[in-house]
Amino acid sequence: MEQLDELRTLISRQAVGRYRQTRLPGVLVMESFAPTEPLTAVAQPSFALVAQGLKRTILADQTFDYGPGQYVVISLDLPVTGHVVRAAPDQPFLGMGLTLDPARIASLLLEAPTAARTDPAGIAVSDATGDLLDPILRLLRLLDRPEDIPVLAAPIEREILWRLINGAQGGTIRQIGLADSRLSQVSRAIRRIRTDYADPLPIVELAKTAGMSVTSFHRHFRAVTAMSPLQFQKQIRLQEARTRLIADSHDIAAVGRAVGYDSPTQFNREYRRLFGAPPGRDAARLQALPPLDPAMV
Repeated sequence: MEQLDELRTLISRQAVGRYRQTRLPGVLVMESFAPTEPLTAVAQPSFALVAQGLKRTILADQTFDYGPGQYVVISLDLPVTGHVVRAAPDQPFLGMGLTLDPARIASLLLEAPTAARTDPAGIAVSDATGDLLDPILRLLRLLDRPEDIPVLAAPIEREILWRLINGAQGGTIRQIGLADSRLSQVSRAIRRIRTDYADPLPIVELAKTAGMSVTSFHRHFRAVTAMSPLQFQKQIRLQEARTRLIADSHDIAAVGRAVGYDSPTQFNREYRRLFGAPPGRDAARLQALPPLDPAMV
């Protein structure tokens, strides 16, 4: 409890009522005095810890809630919807996040005890132990002493990764760092989808990119992302369309074509199914809201 109390104080002092990238590369803090609008974005491999309030992340038909003292690991680039569901002026939501670097994880695996490979999870939630909270606190304390960051930040972040590797989600964290893991193979296909989202991508080509048979690729892709490759590509297309429409919603048909839809009717139908409103109306609503940062997902 004392660790969480200090964590709340440190986050509140740095976030100052908003989402913020700190002086520490890849380290984010967030404070919100009210629930936030659900925001859809492609989340990168990351670790996020809640100190106060409640956060919700949705992947396909899976919902993950995490509250004080709990953390979430997102193991690869995934199209998710996230928002703060519990926050108030007297008890704001407080959280922090850390980008997960596969290379840093890989360097630690050389020193980690050998462990049996497990099926990776795209997203998972666990309770933070005192051993994990301790280096997180020391890392955030550095923000009050920026002159210490160049010397002390890297070893503390290394300790955090070590605790994660040996923690409840260690199997998934390990796979992030293994170049030949199922997670890394699926990640290669996901990068291809994200780059060529507007083009037809036959499952045979994606399986080849991943270095798997078609049957194995389809099974592992769905196990990690909770979607088929086609459903995943559709979400990437529609999220890109939403981003474009928020910037300029005057030519909805052109946006649909730009992200791979030849049929305006199909584009409107699938957009409404995912976001709950037709493209024009959804874009107008989002344009009227305060700016939201995708990293808050």
